[in-house]
Amino acid sequence: MLDTTHPAIGPADVAGLRRLARDGLLADAASAARPGDLARLRGAVYTVAWPLVFTRITKPLERQRRHPDCARGLRWLRPECLDRFHDDVEAVVEHALRRAVDPIENLEGWLATRLNPATVDAHRRRRGEIGALQRPRLPAWLGDALGGDPWLCDLAVQIMTWAGVPATAGAELWPLDGWAARRAEVTGEPVADRDTLDREVRKVLAAMRTRPKWHAAHVERPLGHKQAPVAPAPADSPADLPALELARPHEIEDARLAGLAEQALKAIEARLDRGHEPALAVTAIVRLLFGDRPDLVLHQGSARDDWLSAALADPARLERIVATVLAVLDR
Repeated sequence: MLDTTHPAIGPADVAGLRRLARDGLLADAASAARPGDLARLRGAVYTVAWPLVFTRITKPLERQRRHPDCARGLRWLRPECLDRFHDDVEAVVEHALRRAVDPIENLEGWLATRLNPATVDAHRRRRGEIGALQRPRLPAWLGDALGGDPWLCDLAVQIMTWAGVPATAGAELWPLDGWAARRAEVTGEPVADRDTLDREVRKVLAAMRTRPKWHAAHVERPLGHKQAPVAPAPADSPADLPALELARPHEIEDARLAGLAEQALKAIEARLDRGHEPALAVTAIVRLLFGDRPDLVLHQGSARDDWLSAALADPARLERIVATVLAVLDR
């Protein structure tokens, strides 16, 4: 297990924390502590809080995101998931140091009841600090400006949500690949190309800009807090140094396939919730996301479309695929 405790925090610090909590003095002690003492107190709360946060918040959330590796433990968390975990623990620590004003006999039990309000409040506060809407909803005027189009209205909410997310889309401003899969699910159409998504994003942004102050406050301002995408060097520009290979081609391909697999699971689950027959739902979504994709390599030594078609046409293989999907979805 990854050691998340403060290196200087020991059993005596945690025991002192529990005494303060039992005496109802934790919040008062935190507010009056000198910087060094406050750091040790925070470390003690962190030591007690992080297992609760991982077990009750992080692990279930990673399962919902279809990140079985992240749900195994801290050492397997992906970088962005680890950042979310630390943010949640810090939120619980801050909450405890402000709100623990009454005697607390069972510190873990009390913290368990405060996990949800502490993390939700912190998430909303972080979004609010950068101007992002805390609960993105489609304004009536924006829906009218988009003609009530279901997909464009959905995309508008995605844009508002993404503006307040600290993560970036690699070297791009918008996560177009993820939105392409969502578009296919909302519209029932084949996966759109990036040019189509780009045009639709620009159309939604143009509608948002009809109210310049609203757009500046809730889209431009929060976007300005993201790290600027790194522009690729021109193809004809000389390179002073050879590029550092951070990942091998097969690792990049595996990551892309894993991302598409997560999108496929979400789309299949949505169809199952609407009463679709499992085999039909799996076949439709797999063809939608993985078919006619010359940029993907699904099976070494076989033509991609031939291998996929053969796998879906074989009743035994399709049955195994459906069973695996249902097991992952816990259906």
